[in-house]
Amino acid sequence: MTINDTLSFAGQVALVTGAAGGLGFAYSRLLAQRGAHVVMQDVGAALDGTGSDPQRIDQAVACLRADGLSVEASHRGIATRIEAATLVAELLQHHGRLDVILHNAGWVEYQRIDAVDEDRFDHMMAVAAKAPLWLAQAAWSAMQAQGHGRIVVTTSDRALYPQYVQHGLAAYAAAKSAAVGIVNVLAAEGAAHGIVVNAVSPVAKTRMWGVQGEPDELYPEAVAPGVVFLASRACTEGGWILRASNGQFHATRLTEAEGVRYPRNLQAVSADSVEQVAAQWPQIAKAAIEPR
Repeated sequence: MTINDTLSFAGQVALVTGAAGGLGFAYSRLLAQRGAHVVMQDVGAALDGTGSDPQRIDQAVACLRADGLSVEASHRGIATRIEAATLVAELLQHHGRLDVILHNAGWVEYQRIDAVDEDRFDHMMAVAAKAPLWLAQAAWSAMQAQGHGRIVVTTSDRALYPQYVQHGLAAYAAAKSAAVGIVNVLAAEGAAHGIVVNAVSPVAKTRMWGVQGEPDELYPEAVAPGVVFLASRACTEGGWILRASNGQFHATRLTEAEGVRYPRNLQAVSADSVEQVAAQWPQIAKAAIEPR
């Protein structure tokens, strides 16, 4: 199989969530251009993640169909296990297979710590962290039977890097961090079955950024090639976080130091009292700048 073969999606079915605009729309278009039939899911929620507007995804699908691309709309929600399972079951019944899940749906909401609302926190977790897990669970048996599947889950630099956090994003950061943990476990569980699971941490000026219409920079289309690679047969290794912004890509993941015998020998600073930890803190907490 050549590299061109592995980057073709001919005969494959892909599900893209949050596909009515921005990144999800860009992913859907590029997948379809490369031969996939794309089910574009979006409930048409408002900027705060509530409500629904079916016209948003219908218009997005009509736009791509006008270019001759094979896409269809799904208005079904994914915020609960039952909704996610129903969506996948309908897709499998109609198409007989599901090769790719790109979970892009989500939103940004700012609530300072003294104002964090439990219902809003739970809804953030439901869409950003639970939904990809339930979608993967529902598709897992079919992907195992195929011996092939690709799952890409969205995380964020706002959760991964302390220097990029923003005040008020505790719920958002919690959900995006949880997504990485889910990816790590599913990547391990899927490896023996040809199911490759990775994360993307994208930056693009979209509706969530407050941009209406075409952005002046940081285009969603500049992120799409990296994400579509993760969804392709050419990508054979899971557990990576692909940072994608402005047409540039860098994959990262936590990697254990040489010589560690977890958990009994961390190859680390020894201390047997609080005083010793305090005295050696400059050696214990050293910033490791990644060479690039």
